[in-house]
Amino acid sequence: MKKSKELCSLWNNEQELQTGNVKISELHEFKGHPFRVEHDMQLFELSKSIDEKGILVPLIVRPNPDGEGYEIIAGHRRKAACEWAGVDIVPVMVMQMDDAEATIAMIDSNLQREHIRPSEKAFAYKMKLEAMKQQGKRNDLFQDGTLSPVGTKLENSTLELNQLVCSYDDSGKWQLESQPLEKERVRTDELLARQIGESRNQIARYIRLTNLIPKILDMVDEDKLAFRSAVELSYLSEEEQYELHAVMELEQVIPSLSQANRMKRMSQSGKLDMDMIYEILGEEKPNQREKLKIYADSLEGYFPSDFTPKQKVELIEKLVKEWSLNQAKTKTMEKKGR
Repeated sequence: MKKSKELCSLWNNEQELQTGNVKISELHEFKGHPFRVEHDMQLFELSKSIDEKGILVPLIVRPNPDGEGYEIIAGHRRKAACEWAGVDIVPVMVMQMDDAEATIAMIDSNLQREHIRPSEKAFAYKMKLEAMKQQGKRNDLFQDGTLSPVGTKLENSTLELNQLVCSYDDSGKWQLESQPLEKERVRTDELLARQIGESRNQIARYIRLTNLIPKILDMVDEDKLAFRSAVELSYLSEEEQYELHAVMELEQVIPSLSQANRMKRMSQSGKLDMDMIYEILGEEKPNQREKLKIYADSLEGYFPSDFTPKQKVELIEKLVKEWSLNQAKTKTMEKKGR
């Protein structure tokens, strides 16, 4: 492989970058990779493009920390597309990274996707926070595993921010340069929020989803269970979640946010069991009640001008009851006349 000296902001010092071609059998998926590679039409189109034009962007890898070969940092979909197209040699850029640097680079490269499942975001955000913590950066999103309503204290909240600049040297070789920005005091969770484009609390909510059992987490990905309801259910124990899922499957019901919050509070007080889950899910939801809409303009001319909305409703109910009684009397008289 060719070697060249490059600057990379991931670790802020000079690193040796190798480029070349490797056998696809030497490439291994990133350990704990949270993003799924679907064999869908988009991957098929990518495989066709690779078959016709080759791989235009090399995969980014690092030496496999668990043995021989290389671990993929960026390019899992390209690897799958190559396998589909029958390509067995791929171009790569080999970078020397420790686990934290590799995790952050892997997450950042995949968060550029257009469609990302809630479960993928959940585990990706969690992995990145843990990696930042390993790098000596504080992770203060949580206090005792829950959202902090009043903020958190930082022992050392100062980070040095650098900007990444892509350019070419005099010989035409591609390089990355890390240029320091004006120093700024910034919280680690706030820095992550800026990078991802989510609020600190929203990031914390996503990470809560990693406490859900797979069957319930799948329901979030499939839009069967609302995101905020799922966050509330993530506070249930694993056993309670399995019981809840069994009831949902049996009764074909989905908990509302209010019901999920009640189950969370019951769980925290040690009072949630199968009977209580049945009771809560058996309650009629406001949106399940049949509603009849009557436009006020269509009846406005029939009420006195000083009638309040409450008086109008009461009068309508009274007249409907009288009509119902008259209907019953009419039917009774008709039966007697036969």
